Amino acid sequence: MIKVFVGYDRREPVLFSVLSHSIHSHATQPVSITPLILSELQQVYRREASSLQSTEFSFSRFLVPYLCDYQGWALFLDNDMIVQSDLTELWNLRDEQYAVMCVKHNHNPTEERKFRNSVQTRYEKKNWSSVMLFNCAKCKALTVDYVNEASGLALHQFKWLESDDLIGGLPGRWNHLVDYDPDREDIDLLHYTSGGPYFEEYKECGYAQAWIKAKEAMLQVGVKVD
Repeated sequence: MIKVFVGYDRREPVLFSVLSHSIHSHATQPVSITPLILSELQQVYRREASSLQSTEFSFSRFLVPYLCDYQGWALFLDNDMIVQSDLTELWNLRDEQYAVMCVKHNHNPTEERKFRNSVQTRYEKKNWSSVMLFNCAKCKALTVDYVNEASGLALHQFKWLESDDLIGGLPGRWNHLVDYDPDREDIDLLHYTSGGPYFEEYKECGYAQAWIKAKEAMLQVGVKVD
């Protein structure tokens, strides 16, 4: 069973639905998908919202190892994505020598604002945490208290690990940053990190039609969208 956790934001519930359908549409083995909904995490997640947060799941993603009882592997994905191939291929890249695996972007956006006019922050390892394969037994530093109390940078820059040597790399095609990364033919996961066609101001972004087609495919099988 491939265990997946997806960031959930009440303002755009359709993103979770489209991503989930795109995952199941290509999967060749069972996939369990859990949305990280803050109202369901209120017993353990108590951070106050920050003005720098662009989504509700900016920090709750780091509860994934705890939610898995620090056992096995789990995959976290941002919600502003679609999967275009079999997630089994990503899952099979797990390597026990690492605590977490991700695409190691060198992402330095130049714009000041992104979707919903939120601040476009810049920091080392930006977007590394948007796709994370957690080796949960090696992520015990991510206690409930630490996730609630650590700084945002400490979390997103993996300061909870003893060494960056515990961060394994994934192929760039598994977290392609739309309108930042060079176009390529073998993209397995599209990430609309600054904004996608579900926002009016980004309706003509790169790969807009890919997301629209993914939503249409979902609607054709009768998935309800809020």
